Amino acid sequence: MVKVIFSVSGMSCEHCKNAVEKALNKLEGVQTVQVDLQLGEVAISYDENIVTREKLINTITETGYSVI
Repeated sequence: MVKVIFSVSGMSCEHCKNAVEKALNKLEGVQTVQVDLQLGEVAISYDENIVTREKLINTITETGYSVI
């Protein structure tokens, strides 16, 4: 299991938080997702043998937010 923290711009409310969490939790291999709106960060624990870091970034981007 690997943990990564991304800085994400554009998240400002509970709806933003829920949208990112829901999208990431749908991915096979994602164990936990924690969004911190104040810091603008998303912490993800995942199995690197199942899902890639690139896929995580693409999923956040497809949700409408930018990984910095």
